[in-house]
Amino acid sequence: MGEASREIMRRARQQVPEWTPARVRDELAEQRESRRQDIVLVDVREKLEWNEGHIPNAIHVPRGFLELQIEEAVPDKEKTVVLYCAGGVRSLMAGNTLQQMGYQNVISMSGGFGQWKGSGFNFVQPRTMSDAQARRYSRHLLIPEVGEAGQFKLLDSKVLLIGAGGLGSPAAYYLAAAGVGTLGIIDADVVDDSNLQRQILHNTERIGQYKAESARQTLEALNPDVQVKTYLERLDETNVHQLVAEYDVIVDGTDNFPTRYLLNDAALLANKPVVHGSVFRFEGQVTVFKPYDGPCYRCLYPEPPPPALAPSCAEAGVLGVLPGIIGMLQATETIKLLLGIGDPLAGRLLTYDALAGEFNELRLFRDPDCAACGEHGNPENLPTYADVCALPA
Repeated sequence: MGEASREIMRRARQQVPEWTPARVRDELAEQRESRRQDIVLVDVREKLEWNEGHIPNAIHVPRGFLELQIEEAVPDKEKTVVLYCAGGVRSLMAGNTLQQMGYQNVISMSGGFGQWKGSGFNFVQPRTMSDAQARRYSRHLLIPEVGEAGQFKLLDSKVLLIGAGGLGSPAAYYLAAAGVGTLGIIDADVVDDSNLQRQILHNTERIGQYKAESARQTLEALNPDVQVKTYLERLDETNVHQLVAEYDVIVDGTDNFPTRYLLNDAALLANKPVVHGSVFRFEGQVTVFKPYDGPCYRCLYPEPPPPALAPSCAEAGVLGVLPGIIGMLQATETIKLLLGIGDPLAGRLLTYDALAGEFNELRLFRDPDCAACGEHGNPENLPTYADVCALPA
C-alpha cells in the first residue's frame, strides 16, 4: 500500500468507527433477543465472494453498486449500518461514502469476513445457480421483484394443471419456461387433430397419444430444470384431495361444471388457490379463487346453468388464439401467487373480447350464505351436478 493509500485509510478510520467481529456478533445477538430492528448488516463484497459464504441475515450490496442500491436496501438513514468486506478495507471506504450520503450511524467491521470466519463465528453459504441456469433465467434475475431468491422460489414450486388442452397448453408452456420446478398435469384424453388449432403442446405426430404424455415431452424439451408429473386419469372424488394437497397452486383449464365444483371444494379444504380460466368463441375470462380471500366458484355459480346455456368448445367453437391469451394470463397470475408479488385477481374477474379488442374487469364478492365458503358453509360432500351438466365431448 502506497503512502497516498495509507493516508486515505488513516482518514477513513478517523471518520468511520470500527467494531470487531466479536462485537458485531454480540450486538446482533442482543438485537435478536430484544427484537429490535435498529442494526442493519450490509455485505459490500462482490457476488462471487458472497456466494462463498456470508454472515446470516446480511444484505448484499456490492461496493460497485453501493451508491445506486443502498437507499433502496436501507431507506432509513438513522439506523446503524454495519458494513463488512473481506478484510475491512472496502467497508471503510463504503462507510465514508454512506456518511456523505447522509447515513448517520455507519460502522465498519474490522478484519472483515475473513476474521469473522477465522474466529469460528457462524456463516452461511447461499444456494447458487449453475452457469446454465444463470443464463436461462437472466431476464428474471434482473427484475427486483423476482431476482435470484424469487427464481429459486419458482424452481421449488409445484403447480397442478387440470387439463393439457387449450388453456393448459399455453399456461404450462410459460410456467415451464419460467422455471416452475414441478408441473403436474392431469388429463385422460388423447390428442386429436381437431385439438391442434389451439392446443400448442401437441403436434401432428402425436395424434392418438395421451395429452399429458405429449405435454411432458414438449415441456421437458423446453426446460430440463422442470419435472413433469403426469396423471392419465380424470379428476374425480377418488383423487382430487390428494392431488390438490400436493401442489402450491392449481390452474383450472377444465370446460365443465362438475369438475369445477369438485376442484373448488377440494381447494377450499386444502386452502390452495385456483387460477380459473374459461373461453367461448371470441370471449375469455380469468380470475383467482383464493380461499376465503374473495369469492369461491360456488359464490358465483351456486348451481350450474342448463346445458343449453353453457355449451362446450366442441359444440360452440373457439377462436384458436383465444385460449393462448387466457392461458398466458393464468400463467401470469400463477407466478404472482408463487412469488407473493403484485395484486392477484382474487375478487376480480378479467374479461377479454377478442372481436372488440377490449379487456374489462368486474368486481366479485363473497356470498355470506355460500354453501362452500360462507359463514355457515361446508365444502365437504356438496353436489357437483354431474348428472345435470355433463356435456358431450
